[in-house]
Amino acid sequence: MTKPGKELLFLALGGSGEIGMNANLYGCDGKWIMLDLGVTFGTHDYPGIDIIMPDLEFIEDRKKDLLGIVLTHGHEDHIGALPYLAADLGVPLYANRFTAGLIAHKLAEEGLEKEVKIHTVDIDAQFQLGPFGIRLMPLAHSILEMSAAVIDTPYGRVFHTGDWKLDADPVLGIPSSASALTAIGDEGVDVLVCDSTNAFNADASGSEGDLYDGLLEAVGEARGRVIVTTFASNAARLATLGRVATETGRTLCVAGRSLDRILGVARSVGYLKDFPATVDFDEAMRLPRDKLMVIATGGQGEARAALARMASDNHQIKLQAGDTVVFSSKQIPGNEVAIGRIMNQLAARDVLTVTEKQAHIHVSGHPGQPELAALYGWLRPKLVLPVHGEIRHMHEQARFALERGVPGMLVQENGDLCRLAPGPAKIVERVRSGRLILDGDVILPADGETINERRKLALNGQISVATIFSEGRFVESAVSYRGVPVEDDREAFVDEMREAAEMAAVAPTKDREKLREAIRLGVRRIATDWTGKKPVVDVMLIDI
Repeated sequence: MTKPGKELLFLALGGSGEIGMNANLYGCDGKWIMLDLGVTFGTHDYPGIDIIMPDLEFIEDRKKDLLGIVLTHGHEDHIGALPYLAADLGVPLYANRFTAGLIAHKLAEEGLEKEVKIHTVDIDAQFQLGPFGIRLMPLAHSILEMSAAVIDTPYGRVFHTGDWKLDADPVLGIPSSASALTAIGDEGVDVLVCDSTNAFNADASGSEGDLYDGLLEAVGEARGRVIVTTFASNAARLATLGRVATETGRTLCVAGRSLDRILGVARSVGYLKDFPATVDFDEAMRLPRDKLMVIATGGQGEARAALARMASDNHQIKLQAGDTVVFSSKQIPGNEVAIGRIMNQLAARDVLTVTEKQAHIHVSGHPGQPELAALYGWLRPKLVLPVHGEIRHMHEQARFALERGVPGMLVQENGDLCRLAPGPAKIVERVRSGRLILDGDVILPADGETINERRKLALNGQISVATIFSEGRFVESAVSYRGVPVEDDREAFVDEMREAAEMAAVAPTKDREKLREAIRLGVRRIATDWTGKKPVVDVMLIDI
């Protein structure tokens, strides 16, 4: 398909079949718009990789028809890929004040502030992009200024939720009311494209305002220094923690660049005006232990974050027996091992930990089933299209929507091109989608040659063989290795590999590639006999 016709199309290039890396396209009358462009984070499957992004080849090939990128909110899984991919698309961004502030910081860090145009819009703005009428509607979430998008086209109306929840006391911000959402439903909603993260949760996500008492108790009962770690982007949680610090008579210190950035951007757009004054690390360490509270990054076990450095005694803020670390966050799936490592380091030093399992100190930013049911009732969509979830989450929301009386549902994955209108919604084509990795300063295919080689190296180790010839006659071979599981008999292991290389090198042949391959196979055979592994063997043929 080269261009959308007189129809309404939807295509996820990220965020459908996974939690994170959101990138959604809508097509209509020959044009496209994109909602969000985020990242996900590297796992053990991608050794050495911190950031993974959607492969945008589909829309890059059609970027002359792309009108803009609308950002629902400022979480990394919705804006994190902008500094790496937006400049190549060459289209303007549309974001509210807080989100635009976060994006501007990211673009400045990459020197792209003049290359990518940001249109700052109100959280309830209305604007037109070609055949797409966009109305933003603020909803509650675990970050400031999250706006759903109502997308009007000649072929139907879509309500795209972004990430959301219902919250009667969000602490900061004013989300759209039930009556405002009902009014949208009265106009008619053809398709609800909806967050599926907590589709299995039978209970509502809970209110930010309800956390004050639990956090106050957790901090009030502590006797030494208190470290509270939470998601840096949750400015409402920071506001609550500021109140808790004041109420418990503790001076506040902030540890982590992302916290500094969130505080700065939030204040610049009028939030957190009553947040207490903070002290630097040196002054914090001079305070009595029971008079200090630190808000720190690192609740997901990030190795370079402030909490991990405190746990390993590699930070200016020092912890000792009797201090308390409060985890005002949930464990994101995949981070359990890293978080557990930090908790064990803290426990070994007799530092107490408090988690959401012990006290009411965290609520989710995504809707449970009661919230989904309420939104279905207000909007009365004809069709629910689940996004933002693994396959099991999206199928569960589809099942739940039908159970709650929604007439139709469509479950798709990244790369499924869906025609939403006219006619019954269906998947009409499978297009290329995939992942890119940021490896140092280079963007590469996530499953390309580089990362596949790195996986092999990580799994099996590597052997280097240098074989020297003089006037075409073999002279000697030298062998070294890294990461191959031989420790006690290293010299004997190297000797056997060198003998294998020499036996192959003296074979009569003038074909250099055949010679190189014979040496490689001979050396690897010895390594496999010794270890059961198949290391990567690199062979150099040197003429002197």
